[in-house]
Amino acid sequence: MRELIFGVVGGLALFIYGMNLMSEGLKKVAGERLRKILEAVTRNPLIGVVVGTLVTMVIQSSSATTVMVIGFVNAGLMNLQQAIGVIMGANIGTTVTAQLIAFKLGDYAYLLAGIGFALYFFGKRKYAKHVGQVIFGFGLLFIGINTMSAVLEPLASNQSSLNLITRMSSNPVLGLLVGLILTTVVQSSSAVIGVLQSLASQPVVEGGLVHALIPLSGAVPILLGSNIGTTITAALASIGGNNGAKRSALSHSLFNVLGTVICLFFLVPFIKFVYLVSPAPNPAAGITEAAVVSRQIANAHTFFNLLNTLIWLPFTKFLATFVTKLIPGEEPLTERKVRYLDVHVVDNAEIALNLSTKELLRMGQISQEMLAEVENYLHTGEANDDLSGVQDQEDTLDYLQAEITHYLSLIVSRNSLTERQSNLLANLMHITGDLERIGDHCTNIREQEVYLEEGNITFSKMAQADLNKVFALSKEMFTHSLAALEKSDAGLAIKVLELESKMDVIEKEARFNHLERLSVGSCNPKAAVIFNELMRNLERIADHCNNVAEAVLDHLNA
Repeated sequence: MRELIFGVVGGLALFIYGMNLMSEGLKKVAGERLRKILEAVTRNPLIGVVVGTLVTMVIQSSSATTVMVIGFVNAGLMNLQQAIGVIMGANIGTTVTAQLIAFKLGDYAYLLAGIGFALYFFGKRKYAKHVGQVIFGFGLLFIGINTMSAVLEPLASNQSSLNLITRMSSNPVLGLLVGLILTTVVQSSSAVIGVLQSLASQPVVEGGLVHALIPLSGAVPILLGSNIGTTITAALASIGGNNGAKRSALSHSLFNVLGTVICLFFLVPFIKFVYLVSPAPNPAAGITEAAVVSRQIANAHTFFNLLNTLIWLPFTKFLATFVTKLIPGEEPLTERKVRYLDVHVVDNAEIALNLSTKELLRMGQISQEMLAEVENYLHTGEANDDLSGVQDQEDTLDYLQAEITHYLSLIVSRNSLTERQSNLLANLMHITGDLERIGDHCTNIREQEVYLEEGNITFSKMAQADLNKVFALSKEMFTHSLAALEKSDAGLAIKVLELESKMDVIEKEARFNHLERLSVGSCNPKAAVIFNELMRNLERIADHCNNVAEAVLDHLNA
């Protein structure tokens, strides 16, 4: 018994580790394309299904895809109806692992692992290393399957085990509970179904015929339970999320549970259908039930999720409305709260970096609002709020800077980044500081404006005109630098660098004009001090905009 437990646990560990290695390698090979695939989601649920299928085929985990989707809904990047389509596709995509296992590539497992290891550890090019990681993980996955198959073989001749399996095969509810519990514990439906395929494929000789240890009729309920168990991960991920995230998790659970209930009602016809579309045993040709049951289980897994999706796809809008009624209400978006960062997707570097960029752009928008507010006072003599309003925005920027920096640190610690991703992350770190400093300078400008109010000090028309020029150029640079970051646009970034040169000229002219006015006595000395402070802060804002543009160019040229 001890050898059995150790063998299953060890084989399962190799299987899951191999699957994770393969997933990481595929994500690196896919790179930015994975993010672009997810961004292709539209209001058409069918597109969502295709996207969910493709993404899950890459990351090899429907739970990971669903958790990622919940993060997107939580961040407001995807609505509920879009999320449901992607989740449906994730259920289909995860069946690829079972189909691969059914090919019985165990004889080539060590060869695959050896080739993958050589490429992964000795390859000189990054792409070769990533491909090697995929092949290495693929080989380890099958070594894990071989290990489990070897230690499970004695069960085929153990009468107690046979009696237990017979009871489970004749009681679908018991099989469903076993699948649900195992998947909840292991947190991987692919791993549970992989073990099921290995166990079922053990040959049992009875009446001169070779049968499968677990026939398809006994395997399907376990498979259905596993499909319910896989929703637990997403449900846990939604805890602490907003209502949209909770609705997405509930949709996933309802979709899988209702599909399972329907399948249980039509269990016999469904099994007959799987037999019809799967390889059949042929004793005359030496093909036993044990030899084909793995493919039958894989097909049952695939067709259950395909049919379940086809049934519910026309009702995605209804399902979205239904779960919204079950979890009603909308949560107001507050400024001092991250909107896009989600810890559940931090293990996917490409997606996490994209979310970090979106949160940075939000920082930029807050800084832009601050700049517009402080300029408004100089134009009208009236402010929309007092100093405390600008200070609140500055506190929000400080909070967001800390959160983004922490999130970027998590990305580094939990991922093996490519050179391009490392470069992007470093530049995002720098940009975070630049945007926060722009907020500081806006606060400084507002403080100077308070001095103007309290001292009843006014600028001359010439001084006001010079300030307006510098404000206008600062705003233009800020707008272009944020657009360059958002669109990864080198042209806009270069435009900012050109405007920085123009800013140097205008700022020097403004200071010269200022000295001229002081020399002829047309400028209030108190106003002159404030004028200098305003010019200094606006110049620094332009410098930080220039830094943002340089960071964008540095990443694009990496």
